[in-house]
Amino acid sequence: MVGFPGTRIDADLAALMDDGIYGAILFKRNVGTAAETAALCRDIKTRAGRPFILSVDQEGGRVARLRGEPFTALPPMRELGQRGDEALAERVGRLLAHELRAVGFDWDFAPVLDVDTNPANPVIGDRSFSRDPVEVGRLGVALAKGLEAGGVASCGKHFPGHGDTTTDSHLTLPKLPHDLERLRRVELVPFQAFAKAGLASLMTAHVLFDALEQGVPATMSHRALHDLLRKELGFDGVLVSDDLEMKAIADHYSVAEAAVQGTLAGVDLFLVCHKADVQRTAIEALVKAVESGRVPRERITEAHRRLDALAARFAHPAEDRLATLGDAEHRSLAEGLASAFTGKDPTEVMLASR
Repeated sequence: MVGFPGTRIDADLAALMDDGIYGAILFKRNVGTAAETAALCRDIKTRAGRPFILSVDQEGGRVARLRGEPFTALPPMRELGQRGDEALAERVGRLLAHELRAVGFDWDFAPVLDVDTNPANPVIGDRSFSRDPVEVGRLGVALAKGLEAGGVASCGKHFPGHGDTTTDSHLTLPKLPHDLERLRRVELVPFQAFAKAGLASLMTAHVLFDALEQGVPATMSHRALHDLLRKELGFDGVLVSDDLEMKAIADHYSVAEAAVQGTLAGVDLFLVCHKADVQRTAIEALVKAVESGRVPRERITEAHRRLDALAARFAHPAEDRLATLGDAEHRSLAEGLASAFTGKDPTEVMLASR
């Protein structure tokens, strides 16, 4: 799954689509107005001529690619967590799904399942529901169920936990010293709830957990992804990597080695979000690894099974749903949330947000 520059299909994206990439992720650089974003998503899906997944990071709070009218300005998930209301969390998920489907997205990289245990964390913080791992799991599962009920795949992140780091994996490779007992008691609790609920997907963390596999980031760790997540927690959904171009990986490994080791560890789909030459390198490395026998074909077949199942349920064709932004269902979802979060009259809040 690739990122690309600009608000149009460029030659690099078109060539990668022809070669069979699974989908694309859109960032702030790709989105304009709701109508412009919907047009780009339709163009991509029409150009693909096959099931083609479009994804985005739309969490609420500071991580939201779609902003401004007619999209709802959601608070950070910490505020949702403070209310402790599962029904409200599910409603947030349904609203996110309604707005994402309206402009053509199939997969939301949310919710954050990291536990907010470290006030000095520069990258998670108020993106987390709570300092209580049980609450994170309970509310994260509820939000994810709302997303999926609305036709958008959810993705819990970042396994096996990014909440207690003091550095940002976009910039460096964080390391956590916790033992397995602590991981099972805190970090893993929300992911276990997510796995038990049978939800669509999880995202890996570019974080070192020496208790699992010394010196190996979780994204590339067979013990973390296969032994712990697949075997111990029983998760059989899609496992997607965080962006391989983040410095936590790129400053320590070649993208070729990261893709091969990640595949062997259990990753089903890789995000490579910026440069076409890096995307090509990752693809070619995997092809060579399979052809040489380093990566068993059974590992690829296993990944395809999961990806095909996700696409069968959530890959929507090119369609025109823009008019559903502002329809009765959308207004009902948004106004109910505005009232729940502020205690004010819903109409007053909706008008103020515009």
